Amino acid sequence: MSEAPAGAEGAGAEQVGAEHAGNPTRLYVRYRITGRDVAEVAEAIRVEQTIEFPVELAAPWIQDEVVGRVESVGPDSVEVSYAPGVLEGGLTQVLNVLWGNVSIFEGVRITEIRLPEGEVGLRGPRFGVAGIRERFAAPSRALLATALKPMGSSSAELAAVAGALAAAGIDVIKDDHSLGDQHWSTWHERVARCSEAVAEANARTGHRAVYMPSLNVPAPEIRERAHAAKELGAGALMALPGITGFDAMRALADDDELGLPMMSHPSMLGSLMVNRDQGISHGLVLGLLNRLAGADFAVFPNYGGRFGFSTGECAEIRDASAQQRGGLHSTIPSPGGGMTVERVPELLEFYGNDVALLIGGALHRGDLATNAARIREAIGS
Repeated sequence: MSEAPAGAEGAGAEQVGAEHAGNPTRLYVRYRITGRDVAEVAEAIRVEQTIEFPVELAAPWIQDEVVGRVESVGPDSVEVSYAPGVLEGGLTQVLNVLWGNVSIFEGVRITEIRLPEGEVGLRGPRFGVAGIRERFAAPSRALLATALKPMGSSSAELAAVAGALAAAGIDVIKDDHSLGDQHWSTWHERVARCSEAVAEANARTGHRAVYMPSLNVPAPEIRERAHAAKELGAGALMALPGITGFDAMRALADDDELGLPMMSHPSMLGSLMVNRDQGISHGLVLGLLNRLAGADFAVFPNYGGRFGFSTGECAEIRDASAQQRGGLHSTIPSPGGGMTVERVPELLEFYGNDVALLIGGALHRGDLATNAARIREAIGS
């Protein structure tokens, strides 16, 4: 198996099953097992993730063709593969097979995935790096994003900030994920005012900044709000797949009538990753799954920030977002936290230019417009 970045678990594709050619129609998953009998857990996984039924009572063809197969067992890991029929049903079923009942097991973590040929029929990001660059008239430079804060600000106050940021050259001015439909800034009012402020700034400067509202709204309203946001002038949308679901984001990304870039925010996804003995690796959650669900941008905590992601874990996300996958577009990583003008050269060296640096509190320490202009200058043209 190929070597992962230092401190990482692997970006999760060709590494799985590298010791054998495998069947290109099957899904291969490697689970790391901690504190339990690996062979026993392997048997439980292959059954629980498919038929959840006593194997000996199932018809022979189901035992042979439906139940997962244990491909290899190591000292602390097991590789299980799943037949294409098991995956039928779209992204929801793919997620169910990856992390259904096994999510309740203690001491089990998915570290690597090899998808079947065809990427399980999912379209992925609508725009990808090339499409996003064209949209922002940024053929080679890194992009800049920031969040409107804090909760409690009025729509007029947030719109004034959005306009100043757009005029200074920030590309994506998004809602903070905590902005919902609070009385001090109701959703429709905020979207209208902020969209207008960004459009006015663009008209003055020739920049192509977009305002990106958060779809932190009740499930039955997500699609309606997404289309309302477009009508009100929003240029992109932010989903919270840990709260409203990966497939909700996928449905918006696939909506040709909507046709807007999508950003994924990691709210509630942390519980899938941060226990290193449990869950799913950082690169798979924030890189691969976001990508399969159609995110053009994926927000995550940068190394050196307040959330404790390591350089290896950030490298996993970076690599899984960009790895060659047939016709599947790449997702642009959007690391946030610990961002300063002084760190820009270091971060561009680590992530490359196919990144959207998410600058937060540093912009507000002093004059907002001056700080935004400085960081815009730092990334070049």
